[in-house]
Amino acid sequence: MNLPSRTLLTLLSLITCTTLVMAQGARDRHQVFDSSTADRSYFHSEGSKVEPSELEVIDGRCPVDGSHFTSPPNALRLRWTSMAGGDWRMNVRVPRSADFDGDTLYFWCYSETPLRREDSPRVYLMDRDGHGSPSIRLIESIDQVPAKQWTRIDLPFNSFKDVFQSTSDLAFDGHKLNSIQILQGLDDGQAHVLYIDDIRVGQKASETDAIPAPPRGLTAQGAEHHVNLRWNLGTNDYSHRIYRSTDSKHFIPVGTQKGDINRYADFAGKPPLKLQYRITSVDPHNRESRPSEIVDASTRPFSDDELLTMVQEGCFEYYWESAHPNAGMAIEVLPGNENLVAVGSSGFGIMALLTATERQFVTRQASVERMLKIVRFLKTADRFHGVWPHFLDGRTGKTIPYFGKYDNGGDLVETSFLIQGLLAARQYFKGITAEEKEIRQTITSLWEEVEWDWYRKDPKSDFLYWHWSPDSAWHISHPFVGWNESMIVYLLAIASPTHSVPASMYYTGWAGQSETAVRYRQGWSRTTQGDHYTNGNSYFGIKLDVGSGSGGELFFTQFSFMGFDPRGKRDRFANYFENNRNLALINHAYCAANPRGFVGYGDNCWGLSAGVNSGGGKPLPRDDNGTINISASLGVFPYTPKESMAALKHFYRDLGSKVWGLHGFVDGFNETQNWFEQINMGLNQAPIVVMIENYRSGLIWNLFMANPEIQPMLDKIGFVADTSPQK
Repeated sequence: MNLPSRTLLTLLSLITCTTLVMAQGARDRHQVFDSSTADRSYFHSEGSKVEPSELEVIDGRCPVDGSHFTSPPNALRLRWTSMAGGDWRMNVRVPRSADFDGDTLYFWCYSETPLRREDSPRVYLMDRDGHGSPSIRLIESIDQVPAKQWTRIDLPFNSFKDVFQSTSDLAFDGHKLNSIQILQGLDDGQAHVLYIDDIRVGQKASETDAIPAPPRGLTAQGAEHHVNLRWNLGTNDYSHRIYRSTDSKHFIPVGTQKGDINRYADFAGKPPLKLQYRITSVDPHNRESRPSEIVDASTRPFSDDELLTMVQEGCFEYYWESAHPNAGMAIEVLPGNENLVAVGSSGFGIMALLTATERQFVTRQASVERMLKIVRFLKTADRFHGVWPHFLDGRTGKTIPYFGKYDNGGDLVETSFLIQGLLAARQYFKGITAEEKEIRQTITSLWEEVEWDWYRKDPKSDFLYWHWSPDSAWHISHPFVGWNESMIVYLLAIASPTHSVPASMYYTGWAGQSETAVRYRQGWSRTTQGDHYTNGNSYFGIKLDVGSGSGGELFFTQFSFMGFDPRGKRDRFANYFENNRNLALINHAYCAANPRGFVGYGDNCWGLSAGVNSGGGKPLPRDDNGTINISASLGVFPYTPKESMAALKHFYRDLGSKVWGLHGFVDGFNETQNWFEQINMGLNQAPIVVMIENYRSGLIWNLFMANPEIQPMLDKIGFVADTSPQK
């Protein structure tokens, strides 16, 4: 296999991000579209035309409009003219795979002039298995859309089936809805504009239902450019409409929140501002409750320290509020499968928890209770020679072989990320209470039970191997070869007090020079630069001691170094603080030079690494596709504080309304594609929290390095003090 460990993990993570989003919360089982994050066009759409017909598209996609909407701040705008001999169509895709709950597709329409049924476009539906429905008129269920009035359109799924008999038994399944395709109807030759909003799947509700009750318990907390709103959760079928005012009298709608979420982050503009908020509940018939009580909030300019604290707290929320209720551990992505607990992400989340406790985002007692839940769950969860799998079912602790039948055993890299966090926690929870003693004792047992030597595969092997399966043993047979994110695997394996491997494996495996190791590096980097582990070349005038090509993904500088402190020491090849710093500076310099001309790239907008839609940061510019991964630049704060702070300020102050959400910064964005992802990833949120803290105080570095097994391990490998000044 030619893929390096993290390259394969990257591919798997991307698969996870794009397909895991089934079986989520109530919002994902009903909502198709409520608003667009991008303000020009809707990313999850495509439009085309055949002249002489006309169709308005922006960036090849459906335009969005901020002056007409039912769910603020915008709606889709469909502007067309249907001519004889021509054609047009607009495809609106479901953003993520979801199992929808309901028998009816419904949405709201607004037209400046009456739109008759016979002049309506047609619509057909596709499910994710590729099965399509017959086409019917978009406003099949009513005679016309009245002028200047929002009108609800109900299209029961069986209304598509009843129009024509199909020639195939492969019937469209509305529960697997994947796209809504709107296309030219009759060639009336007239210009039309139709606004479409709040597209959902649900039951055909009765209008005799009671008007929603107003939300209760609204609070508002101002930050610099945004205000955090929170309220008591009510009926999940009702969405919430957010209103803002600057005079306590005139309230404008600024946002919509789905029914099973009771928080909202409103970006109000440059501070200082004095604002007032109220919210309403809205039922499926767009009937609105009375407004909630009015609350006040103020924004103000933040210092750099305050911005760092705000970002750490925001990104930590991923691991606190959205952790699995039984396991206490991180799920893979949000939105995502709520029972898919990610082992490696949870190790990162533990280090984020320690940071949050020290920063007093949560109380120490609450933190202790969360850690107890985590270690008790891990103690009973599936392990394979002491090694956890990639994913666990948060309800049962059983393995979820998500990536196929061979993924049903131990995953040594995910386990290493988890152990790194657990060892930091063992040093943090040093109190005399019975709870903190149990945390320490359980972590020690879990650490000592990992059979690192088993994952050598053969007593004479030069490498450690990623996977072992109880059914297929070493079928995957994927060795760990650096340079990538897996240094921590060898460090912990050598440090183990019970199942250690020889320190020589650091040089035969991780930094190996064998033909196997060289071919491995060449296979993924497609270059001889750095294929013998050491590099020595300069990129953008910056020398790289270790790494393939221009260094690779920026998470290489994070995942093994969230606990392991590279400062002031070197092995026979490099000082890894300096090497990480140079790798990050190369990444920054590349984005500033922007040789491929992507929109947005610059001195304050940089960071290429794995994530949703990301080509990553492998030898540049090979895989650069214009996507910035936010944790890439913010997770290297200790190495590049000036450049990382510039990026943080740009992301928050210039792009915040598009890239900041309920869990801090989202995964990434691509301004060339006008794409702003709304997913959070467990692997990417914590590096922001932890590496900012290592920059500010060295907390997690100090905790991990204080474990008694670490310094002897470094001595065995041959790390020595490096007194050259840190830049």
